[in-house]
Amino acid sequence: MTGNNAAPILLLITAPSGAGKTTLCQNLINADTGVDRVITCTTRPPRENEVQGVDYHFLDNKTFVKGIQEGEFLEHASVYGNHYGTRRKDVTRHFEDGHDVLLNIDVQGAESVRKQANLDATLRDSLVTVFLSPPSLNELENRLRNRNSDDEATILKRLAHAKKEIENWKLFDYLIVSGSRSQDLEKIQSILRSERLKSARQRLPESICGAN
Repeated sequence: MTGNNAAPILLLITAPSGAGKTTLCQNLINADTGVDRVITCTTRPPRENEVQGVDYHFLDNKTFVKGIQEGEFLEHASVYGNHYGTRRKDVTRHFEDGHDVLLNIDVQGAESVRKQANLDATLRDSLVTVFLSPPSLNELENRLRNRNSDDEATILKRLAHAKKEIENWKLFDYLIVSGSRSQDLEKIQSILRSERLKSARQRLPESICGAN
């Protein structure tokens, strides 16, 4: 919950594939009950142990395309032959409850959200963007290989794409260079605490506002 905050926070975290953003997001959700995770949509098949409506909204291609045509998505992109996207309603329903929101998307999606925020005052006031960078490309390659979920061609494609994504880090409000899981969590919690304390997000208690 945002407490006395005037505007909930939309905390957007992005990183190259394999950099650890999914783990970081899950650790933040576990540590902070005041943050709701937005479940994004995808047309890719579920990986082992992924659950419909928990990890993603898994949609067929026809349903996803229809959603695009009807303007349901705040952002959407095609990545490695699959569609990914965030429905606007899946963000705004958390705002309506007065909750802070965590959005885990890629660099391309982050750019789309920034563009939407320029046109939407609620999004603009709420949006906080964070780029999570791997400590090195060698470490990123190790993480991708240790997942054992991609073939060699896909790994090389992801590494090439990661180099381009990392070039965009200055477009984000904050940069975290990934270390240990506990270090990454501490940094993202520090960012969230700082943003929650900004005067633009606060309302003074009525006991103070009404004092003479």
